[in-house]
Amino acid sequence: MEIDIDAAVALGRDALWLTVKLSLPLLVVGIVVGLIVGILQAATQVQDQTVAFVPKILATVAVIFLVLPWLLVELVEYTRDLVLRMASFW
Repeated sequence: MEIDIDAAVALGRDALWLTVKLSLPLLVVGIVVGLIVGILQAATQVQDQTVAFVPKILATVAVIFLVLPWLLVELVEYTRDLVLRMASFW
């Protein structure tokens, strides 16, 4: 049995939305920390690239540890929904 176009589009849309939802906290933290470090670098005239890189990495890793349970719950729910939808096509 074939999947219809509407179901395929819905699966793709859900996958993209999940990707945005899961990556948003990490991106926001990276942007905010990068902005703060950039302002501090401009104020102190320290223009070393590692000064901007290390705080962003540390902040991103900290956020991953904080939101990891939520990330896993979202991924498990999506996977369960995906398997149930795919099972209905056969």
